[in-house]
Amino acid sequence: MEKEITLVHLYDASLSRVWKAWTDPEELKQWWGPDNVSIPECEVDLRVGGTFHIVMEAGEAMGPYKGTKWPMLAQFTVVEPESQLSYTAQAWTEGMKEETTIDQTTEITLSESDGKTKVEVKAAILKTGPKAGMAVQGMEMGFTQQLEKLNGFLSA
Repeated sequence: MEKEITLVHLYDASLSRVWKAWTDPEELKQWWGPDNVSIPECEVDLRVGGTFHIVMEAGEAMGPYKGTKWPMLAQFTVVEPESQLSYTAQAWTEGMKEETTIDQTTEITLSESDGKTKVEVKAAILKTGPKAGMAVQGMEMGFTQQLEKLNGFLSA
């Protein structure tokens, strides 16, 4: 294993609302990924063995990376409605799959407490291509920004 992070965030939203944000492709498109990316593609087959495909695209604020796409193709390993979601995934930079592939696992655990929802994200990078170093370094920051974006989405 190359790197592992655990982040916990408390949302002022119901468990069912937060679950929908994590599992509905149209909602995922509105908050997934770090700052300054958009999501042009997202497909979710929400069942164990089902696939989760999402593409992040760099926006204007990413300067020289603008327009760069980062696809992720995942397979769900755990789907427990309103409780847990886990998947194994490969993510890469479009056009540079071999050099930039990141093999990872992600576990998302949701629990309710006093009308709020606690989300715990455990992500582990198992293996990377030779040019994936920046993505590994930015992993915690990217997940942190993503969880903040979810907060904004749920509050809107």
